[in-house]
Amino acid sequence: MAMLYAAAAVFLGMHLLIAGTRLREALTGAIGEGPYLGLFSLGSIGAIAWLVMAYNGAQSGADNRVVFDLGIGLHHLAIPVVLLAFLLGVPGLMMPNPTSVGQGASAAKSDVARGVLRVTRHPFLWGVAIWSAIHLAMNGDLASVVLFGTFLALSLLGTVSIDAKRRRKLGEQWAPFARATSNIPFGAILTGRNTFKAGEYFDWRFFLALAIFATALLAHARVIGVSPFPNGWVPF
Repeated sequence: MAMLYAAAAVFLGMHLLIAGTRLREALTGAIGEGPYLGLFSLGSIGAIAWLVMAYNGAQSGADNRVVFDLGIGLHHLAIPVVLLAFLLGVPGLMMPNPTSVGQGASAAKSDVARGVLRVTRHPFLWGVAIWSAIHLAMNGDLASVVLFGTFLALSLLGTVSIDAKRRRKLGEQWAPFARATSNIPFGAILTGRNTFKAGEYFDWRFFLALAIFATALLAHARVIGVSPFPNGWVPF
């Protein structure tokens, strides 16, 4: 478990103590945006690989124990909840968004708040949050709590961190987009600052998300080693 704790701490620290603070601005000022993004991407890939390997080792370790058990009934909710995560996260990756890496002032306009961005300006992170939350609820062993808890904490705290970073970097250019959107899903819609338009959302991105979800669902047992279906069905 010690290795898993260390990997989780490094992964969180990289994103919350470097990427999400003024230290990032100091680093990009010293070495440039491109080299920073390249090094940070390599570091992130390495940290994720370490985290997953440490998790696999911790799961079979003697000190891994069951922290909670919410019952088998929760597994019946898993597929629709994860589908919701994909329907937020995948379209969010396919749209211009000033909260995304490499996109800034040119994307920070109120008229880019379209499609899934009308729901939340952080669709990918909320997709990760929903995915990690349901996996955390279904897997109550200590190793799973650390792994999925890490992803859940990073995705939720990341939304706040990115907003603060974009506000510092873009200044007044950030305000129109921020007013037209919300961090909390459906917040801008419920407060009348935006409206949901089905024609914008149910486009090719929606169907791509469905296709990726279906592929992940059917391949889950073979790739991950655990069937996502409550009855343990393995499709192939």
